[in-house]
Amino acid sequence: MKKPGIREIAKLANVSPGTVDRALHGRKGITGETRRRILAIAESLGYTPDLAARALSVGRAPVHIGVSIPREIHHYFDRLLAGIRSEANRFERLGVKLFYSPTERLGRDDVQKASELLAQQPDALILTPGNPCALAPLIDEAESRGIRVVCVDTDAPASKRSSAVCINPVVCGRLAAELMAGFLPQGSDAVVVTGMLDVEDHAKKTEGFTALYAEVGGGDVQLIEAHEDEDEAFQKCFALLSGSNSVAGIYVNTVNSLPVCRAIGAAGLAGRIKVITTDLFAGMVPFFERGVIAASIHGRPFAQGEIAVRLILDHLLNGRQLPKERLLMPQVVMRSNLHYFPEISGSTAEQPAPVFVEAIEL
Repeated sequence: MKKPGIREIAKLANVSPGTVDRALHGRKGITGETRRRILAIAESLGYTPDLAARALSVGRAPVHIGVSIPREIHHYFDRLLAGIRSEANRFERLGVKLFYSPTERLGRDDVQKASELLAQQPDALILTPGNPCALAPLIDEAESRGIRVVCVDTDAPASKRSSAVCINPVVCGRLAAELMAGFLPQGSDAVVVTGMLDVEDHAKKTEGFTALYAEVGGGDVQLIEAHEDEDEAFQKCFALLSGSNSVAGIYVNTVNSLPVCRAIGAAGLAGRIKVITTDLFAGMVPFFERGVIAASIHGRPFAQGEIAVRLILDHLLNGRQLPKERLLMPQVVMRSNLHYFPEISGSTAEQPAPVFVEAIEL
């Protein structure tokens, strides 16, 4: 099906293509009512502007974007990076270039890596702030220099960052609580396994789950902070499960579910504890099939990466204002729909094409 364009919008709005162009790009010369009507039609058609064509028409200089996200846990952050690269590749002919300087894992060396990228004088930065308080001064410095900062996966709300693209963490937590309450008898005790409560995403998911689980008649909720470390997650979960017979459900709100599943098996509790996870990759399939994992609240990392780049380029090339945040709705994955997701099915639908990327390994 042909992608809707300016001429289709103009026909439906009964205006000229020039009037549509002025409405879409915030220029003067039309009334507020006409602008609102055109924008409503464009939204209903799912119209997205051809940023590359527009940039070429005005002779825009190449765009450089610095990217610093964690390497680990790779099955999640590889998908985030793939989304970033996929969207950047669409504008390869503009000379869009990614400067990639990853941290080893969430919250480790993110200030150093972001500083290295800032020294390259990029047009924008995409960061995953595992240490938001420490990163805030650097983010503020970048913004003061006109370098737009977009946070992905988790936020640094105390900073002056331009935008954040994340899955809605409160909704994730509440959705997990509602599912857990449906899986378990009323009054059942549960455990939340998180990464680091200093991370905005982890803290809000935990708060959302704990608050709603109490409202819907759940029992006590214990918390394990595993610091995104597989060994720590396994040991802490195994110790808790070995010493307690009351735990009926576990919500893993970070992308580190396999050590939790293994701890359940090592404690001899496979099939007796319902697990709700956050990540999604092929290694989880046996745990879905055996009924260890009841559901996953999918964080859609590929889409987060795509949208972050799209917002940056639309701002830099079209002058469109960056939204303060773009919160994505999570997807619920269960055994019945598991194999429809590209992470599991092996589909190439979302596989990234090559893009000019300069890796900075400093």
